[in-house]
Amino acid sequence: MGNVNPSRISIENLNENFQEVDPGLTRQEAVEESNRCLYCYDAPCITACPTGIDIPSFIKKIASGNVKGSAKTIMTANPIGASCARVCPTEELCEGACVLNHSTKPIMIGNLQRYATDWAIKNEQLLFEPGKRNGKSVAIIGGGPAGLSAARELGLLGYKVTIFEAEKKAGGLNTYGIVSFRLPQEISYWEVKQVESLDVEIRTNTRVGNDISADEIMNSYDSTLLAIGMSHVPELGIRGENLDGVFDAIEFVKETKTKPLSNKFLGKRVVVIGAGNTAIDGATCSVRLGAENVKILYRRTVEEMTAYEFEYEFAKQDGVEFRWLTAPKQIIGDDQGCVTAIVCIKMKLGEPGEDGRRRPVPIEGSEFTLKVDAVIKAIGQSRYIELIEQFGLEHNGGVVKIDPKTYQTSNQQVFACGDVIFGKGQGEAMVVSAAQQGKESAHAIHQLLSNSIVKPA
Repeated sequence: MGNVNPSRISIENLNENFQEVDPGLTRQEAVEESNRCLYCYDAPCITACPTGIDIPSFIKKIASGNVKGSAKTIMTANPIGASCARVCPTEELCEGACVLNHSTKPIMIGNLQRYATDWAIKNEQLLFEPGKRNGKSVAIIGGGPAGLSAARELGLLGYKVTIFEAEKKAGGLNTYGIVSFRLPQEISYWEVKQVESLDVEIRTNTRVGNDISADEIMNSYDSTLLAIGMSHVPELGIRGENLDGVFDAIEFVKETKTKPLSNKFLGKRVVVIGAGNTAIDGATCSVRLGAENVKILYRRTVEEMTAYEFEYEFAKQDGVEFRWLTAPKQIIGDDQGCVTAIVCIKMKLGEPGEDGRRRPVPIEGSEFTLKVDAVIKAIGQSRYIELIEQFGLEHNGGVVKIDPKTYQTSNQQVFACGDVIFGKGQGEAMVVSAAQQGKESAHAIHQLLSNSIVKPA
């Protein structure tokens, strides 16, 4: 992990810096690790997995040489299981629940999951077949983890499914929003192909609300699922954030996955505002693009940081500095409108807010200035409120209100899942959670529509 030396970075080896960091297990390593598993009957690792993968079963299949069967077991439970093998916080979930934690080290469940799915990708396996058509149709708005997961389930159940995706490729966060050295695009593309193999139509470059109206979709399909995720990073609300050299972290990461890499950060000083997983991605990308110094500024402490622990450790190994209890006040530019410095203020934690977290309060007279060449904003994401309202749905600041048992919105024919329903007090926004919500919402749609499906004699 890490070990990037900015002084040795040139335009020729930038691409090498964005190759996947972890090479994965060899066949021998995978078999040896599989044979360590106790294959628990009432396995706590299954309960700890949001998608309920039968972990002992897929590991036993690796040990016996049935790698395709292992991959199918994984992907049956989790339609984006190849991506999750790389980005899930396994130490907090399945591996954290492994019974071997009490005596030795836990089974490397994430690495074994990757081994099986990597084999399937390398061998171009299609693991599923479409169900017999039942005459009903479902529109899914958004082709990210939640939308793909729902589409896979509905395809197996025989629905005519159409995904409307605004981007050039489906996959959402997995395709565009997670750094290449953690999750290469070809992994996400393979998962999309698994969904397409079920006769699911994916209309890319189609922005609902512009290219097709919400009303047209609702009138053309028996049911609609909103899985639109979240939008861009919001404004910081400080002077100077429109200067040249201020970046949206989401767009910044996306650019490294979709455009030729450039050396514009070579020898530069970069600050990232925020301390979530996207902030870590922005910081580690900057290091790999040749930045001389990268700092993460966060207005709270390390205890309140929302990034996964393994992401935090990864960033530290890359040489990223962390400035806790520090907030930006103003970004300063030169006569050409380019960033030259950022004015910050020290914070202290005050009384808890509605979310239970202590609110940061500025310390009067504690301002200081850092010389920087670029600022990356990573303070969360805004919402697609206008689109949500085109569907006429009740929401709270862009968080769509649903019945938690059925995923139904205020419109009984429209369901919602994934980040569009994620808000304070509604669990943790993880890729694997979005996948499970996609499955559950698909089955809720099936339950609603199956009553009106004409069953064959």
